[in-house]
Amino acid sequence: MNASMMVLVMVLVLVVIVVVVLVVAVLMLVVLVVVVVVVAMVLVVVVVVVLVVVLVVVVVVMVAVVWVVVSWFGGPVMRNQCCLLIA
Repeated sequence: MNASMMVLVMVLVLVVIVVVVLVVAVLMLVVLVVVVVVVAMVLVVVVVVVLVVVLVVVVVVMVAVVWVVVSWFGGPVMRNQCCLLIA
């Protein structure tokens, strides 16, 4: 085995090592992007669920306040009209 053959083998080994390192780096980058996208989707779902819960609570509180105000200040006629409006 002469010197030029050894240099060629060493260059090929270095090229293989560089290619393997680049492939591993690209795979790690892809995994990182996938993890970031999944975390972002989970956060969006959590925010939407929290907003829906807050909206439902606000609607329930508003209906309860209207119900109490009508029950407190109104007679049976107003109470029945409020029931019809809510229903």
